[in-house]
Amino acid sequence: MHALQLNFFLDWRRSPRDILRDWQGLSDVAIAAAEGGARISVVQSCATPATVSEHGVDFHFIPPASRGTPLTRTRAFTRLLAQLAPDVVHVHGLGFPREVLDLRTLSPEIPILLQDHADRVPRFWRRGPLRRALEKCSAVSFCARAQAEPFRGAGLLGPQVEVFEIPESTSSFQPGDQAAARAATGIRGDPAVLWVGHLNANKDPLTILDAVSIARRRLPGLQLWCCFGSAPQRAAVEARLAAEEGLGECVHLLGNVPHEKIELLMRAADLFVLGSHREGSSFSLIEALATGLTPVVTAIPSMRVLTGHGAVGALFPCGHAHACADALVRAAQSLQPETRGRVRAHFDAQLSHRAIGRRFAEAYGRIHGGAPAAPTAA
Repeated sequence: MHALQLNFFLDWRRSPRDILRDWQGLSDVAIAAAEGGARISVVQSCATPATVSEHGVDFHFIPPASRGTPLTRTRAFTRLLAQLAPDVVHVHGLGFPREVLDLRTLSPEIPILLQDHADRVPRFWRRGPLRRALEKCSAVSFCARAQAEPFRGAGLLGPQVEVFEIPESTSSFQPGDQAAARAATGIRGDPAVLWVGHLNANKDPLTILDAVSIARRRLPGLQLWCCFGSAPQRAAVEARLAAEEGLGECVHLLGNVPHEKIELLMRAADLFVLGSHREGSSFSLIEALATGLTPVVTAIPSMRVLTGHGAVGALFPCGHAHACADALVRAAQSLQPETRGRVRAHFDAQLSHRAIGRRFAEAYGRIHGGAPAAPTAA
């Protein structure tokens, strides 16, 4: 089985090597699918043409003819598509209907799978292209099946399009010695709680701060460590910390932290917390699970699936500080020496390269040959 994975999103600034380094999901999904038994090739829109081979996967970087022109209308792409002759095509994202329709014209018989990456239902007057593109597809994968419902409700996803429940990506992070990680990072706390996410309304740091304020009455040693990139709510966060005596002493704003240090921070912490109202998948949650870190996260569809519906960690409703505080306390009080091993075992079974690769390989086989797909976790 030869699957061609396509990413049409164009980053004019990054080189091919930088893209592979910075876009973990691009390489992780490709390598995972290869480990699942499929032959994988990748085409990535890029300003600089190149071919890079890593872990048995060929990554082809192709520049568009011009800004605004679909990559599928370049000679380089059409030649490569004919040369590779894939059995199935896997398109990253639901936001490229023109390219999907071009693919159907170029290869009328090839099965197409689209992978959701936190895509939203378009405005009513913009739904036509996506509806026509989805009519030409065999399947769509979402992290959680529930994420397909808005598209069905909008009349975009018909019954002829199969829906697969497959996490958006995986991680190469590993568990490690907590004491050594604490010494290397300076993390402390009983429990030490880690946040990795932007300081914005969707991630909802203000609810988490309210929860920490409540939880520290029962967990006086609690320390919250916050890693973030963009921070439109930073002023509001700092105002909240200043408004309550002692809260600022147990909350540490680390800012933008290099990705390689996140793994150490996750090894050093006791709990991972995030207040997201919406996620396609949470890459930081997947990384936390890979290190064996116990999550305390919102009960949105993707996070329910990623945690095995609360089989590891604790879930709480979006925006509910008291429920989050209770979840933090429960999770902290349930920590045992074997907890990290149990969380990592869940990751290995459901979210590892091998597990994700197996699911994609099953999906490719299903849409190519019509064989029944193996059941995925609901």
